[in-house]
Amino acid sequence: MKQYRIDELRPNDYEQIKAYLDERFGSSSVEGVYWVPLDRDLLDQVQAAHVDCQPFYFAVQLEPKVISFELLVRTRKRVRCDCIHYANETQRDYIIGFADSIFEMLKILS
Repeated sequence: MKQYRIDELRPNDYEQIKAYLDERFGSSSVEGVYWVPLDRDLLDQVQAAHVDCQPFYFAVQLEPKVISFELLVRTRKRVRCDCIHYANETQRDYIIGFADSIFEMLKILS
């Protein structure tokens, strides 16, 4: 799995990030996994054409010492479809920027 991963989180970092993600995205049925919707203007042509598959998400997995931002853009409506694939360059840059913005906003030095 391709992902942007930040490790060596301190206990306080974990608690701050968890509180932020819980408040903003809620938790899923899997502990520590959050589904972050991808902005519609970032969809590629295939994803934009697959109206029935929208919205698209990327997953964030938070563990006590690690946070991972998956670079797989997917729908929660289907397991397999042509519109589910790894982020293109623009989407990847958005996901990494999103990750970095959490640390900046929470004033966590990485």
